Amino acid sequence: MGFTCGLVGLPNAGKSTLFGALTRTKALAGNYAFTTSKPNGGIVPVPDKRLDIISQHIKADKIVPTTIEFVDIAGLIKGASKGEGLGNKFLGHIREVDAIAHVVRCFEDNNVPHVSDTIDPVSDIDTINTELMIADMETLDRRKTKVEKLAKSGDKEARMQMDVIAKLSEVLDQIQPVRTIVDFNDEQNLFVKSLTLLSAKPVLYICNVMDPGDMENELVLKVKEIAKQDGSSVVALAGKLESEIMEIEDLEEQTAFMEEMGLTETGLDRMISAGYELLELVTFFTAGGKENRAWTIRKNSKAPQAAGAIHTDFEKGFIRAEVYNLEDLTEHKSEAGIKDAGKLRVEGKDYVVQDGDIMHFRFNV
Repeated sequence: MGFTCGLVGLPNAGKSTLFGALTRTKALAGNYAFTTSKPNGGIVPVPDKRLDIISQHIKADKIVPTTIEFVDIAGLIKGASKGEGLGNKFLGHIREVDAIAHVVRCFEDNNVPHVSDTIDPVSDIDTINTELMIADMETLDRRKTKVEKLAKSGDKEARMQMDVIAKLSEVLDQIQPVRTIVDFNDEQNLFVKSLTLLSAKPVLYICNVMDPGDMENELVLKVKEIAKQDGSSVVALAGKLESEIMEIEDLEEQTAFMEEMGLTETGLDRMISAGYELLELVTFFTAGGKENRAWTIRKNSKAPQAAGAIHTDFEKGFIRAEVYNLEDLTEHKSEAGIKDAGKLRVEGKDYVVQDGDIMHFRFNV
């Protein structure tokens, strides 16, 4: 099960630099607009110390972390929803991702021009959000045209869709993103999801600063205020420094450099973890034999769905799951010790998988 987070922002906000650091690659970068005309994708491991702890007690041939995919989408500009700067193509790329990582420029640098010649993260965010909402309005207008006649004839589903469209349009008219609406029922939410509205996607604001000492500068605080208002998340990091850290291949040298910079973890690790949380994902683990592995599933998934993340046959033929947690393993040192202590649980089809569960699945195909 793959999850994607699209890096968006105005030109020269630092997206390609961050993407290159994230994926340990030299993504195409330059101090001019539309460096990235086609989206680059990179699969990034999600840092999780629990997997290392599991591997201290249960030996396996290899350790496999869970992953998230980041997609570097070209810089948007004002008028993108009308096709400016190849905007329609770029908006289409955003439509395909699960969440948006909005890179916001929060640094001054005369060598890197800003498209509007002014460093103003509030204005930058407003520009991007406005383009996304205008595109959503056009999507709703097109769908309304399709279902309006059917709704007037009394079709129940069409009337539901018209009611939802009306509420969505009202929120967008108030210059509020669709993601701020939280009171739709399950049927309505399914319809909203089918519309693939851009402003419905969860957003993580990435404040790109010049150095670690700027993590709480005035520009970053402005972004945090916006995030508080629209229910989004924020991570501040120094993109250029992160890129330098990732260029150091020796782990000891990298750690020493980070300590010198006053960092205990990379901003990229914080960004990856925040993106994982933003998508409301949880991790379960399988352990022993060929690999100790972390798996990604949606929060509140049940045991058969977790089994299906490994293989569809596991879900189809699900019988039961044998479950324990990291605390049990830490205390009893091995699966045999957990069984002897009576801590190994047997769960059925209705079990809701908890973040950090260690699981073995029994199935019959």
